[in-house]
Amino acid sequence: MKILLMEDDAVLSDILLDFLRERWAVDYAYNAEAVYAHLEEQEYDLFIFDINVVGQNGLELLEELRSFHNTTPAIFITAYRDTEYLKKAFAIGANDYIKKPFELEELSARIENIKRLFHIETNNEIRISETITFHKEKKKVIKEGQEFSLTHKDTLLLSYFLNNQNRLISNEELSQNIWDFESQPSNATLRSHIRTLREIIGKEKITTIRGEGYLYE
Repeated sequence: MKILLMEDDAVLSDILLDFLRERWAVDYAYNAEAVYAHLEEQEYDLFIFDINVVGQNGLELLEELRSFHNTTPAIFITAYRDTEYLKKAFAIGANDYIKKPFELEELSARIENIKRLFHIETNNEIRISETITFHKEKKKVIKEGQEFSLTHKDTLLLSYFLNNQNRLISNEELSQNIWDFESQPSNATLRSHIRTLREIIGKEKITTIRGEGYLYE
């Protein structure tokens, strides 16, 4: 499980990193700019954002990420006590909220709950069916004992579908989340990657909704 932590309090960030890294892989960002730098290089299973950071605050950052169709689960941590910020956090797409000061084990319990709700596998091995397993880190699928290697883009696509099951996903959303802005794919390129995944995991898993996008079931 990969976590991206954004916290600008140096003391608290050290405490959180020491604790979280005992159990999970965690990258650290001091502000929103550093978050985007990490996202250019890495895909994450969970965001943990402080609300009150220098520059673009956590709420503004998550709202912007959601506008780009980034659906990564997010937990906010904050010193704010009133419910205004809590309501705003959930309105823009947060999945949980924890107020300072908090016990580290409470944060751990909330992370475990997110893992359960979103079916996040700690070892990045996801069972697609009784006979098919997706090994995300190794970029491969094991089907009935046979191993299929995936390209980097195929791996990102399959992971995105698995995190957004039973939801219509447009070509634009896939392009924005899988490719860099400077290298947006053509529809033919996207169809080619979809065809590759269908050949491996089964044509029935990814349905084309003509003129709208794709549905993973």
